[in-house]
Amino acid sequence: MAIGVFDSGVGGLSIHRALVDRIPEADFIYLGDQKHAPYGERSGEEIVELTRQGCETLFDAGASIVVLACNTASAVALRRLQSTWLADYRKTIGRPVNILGIIVPTIEAATGLPWEHEAERRGAKIENVDVLGIFCTTATARSRVYEIEIDKRRQDLAVFTEPCIGLAGMIEAGESEEKLRAVVESRVQALKTRIGRYPDRAILGCTHYEIIGNLFKAALPEGTPLIHQPSSVADALNQYIARHSEYALGSTSQRRFLTSGEPGPQSPIVEAFWGGAVVFEGI
Repeated sequence: MAIGVFDSGVGGLSIHRALVDRIPEADFIYLGDQKHAPYGERSGEEIVELTRQGCETLFDAGASIVVLACNTASAVALRRLQSTWLADYRKTIGRPVNILGIIVPTIEAATGLPWEHEAERRGAKIENVDVLGIFCTTATARSRVYEIEIDKRRQDLAVFTEPCIGLAGMIEAGESEEKLRAVVESRVQALKTRIGRYPDRAILGCTHYEIIGNLFKAALPEGTPLIHQPSSVADALNQYIARHSEYALGSTSQRRFLTSGEPGPQSPIVEAFWGGAVVFEGI
């Protein structure tokens, strides 16, 4: 038994790193669907089906919990899978399994409020508005999940999403820092133009972007807080498993890395982020 971590490619390693650091005794199985990466420009139905297949692969490999370490999959596929597929799959395999996303803990971190909280609508003018910028994929931006869910909880927090078309694919392909920096700077400037100023805070709403978080920090004004998705997710998962002893997570610190794409070592940019070689097994 293990914790499964699923992403379209290498971006979920940013979440995986934080989870391993937080729960080092657990066994982990990581799956990158590199054959179909990135997900950000795909249709909703494609994303749901590919995410379902990835979860099933991880459950079949022994995972009890699968963390969707992908904002696009979490935003587009999670609720559909939980409501239309998961219950029947549990009956089929005859053991407790669950799928968790990364949007909820990120929104809790951004708002400082629990997910269950809903703001009282007073209709009064809000004097001081906190501007939150979210850099994400096209599919995540199209879902409007951050705007919708944050607005339910905070009336004084204005959300602007900026799709970074092609950036996840560039990171996946191990593009040069120079080319990545140019795209990041262009998206930061595009967001500034839309808002009329830089955001007060920002979220890297694609886990691939955490791998080049230093480039976003450099492109934004010095000191702009970045809401750190991996640590928020690690906190949330640690709390979740403390409340749910029915899920067996293993205890031998085993680490497996699977891919639907080409097995073998990953790009230097990934190895630099991870702090060593990352070698994927084919499935």
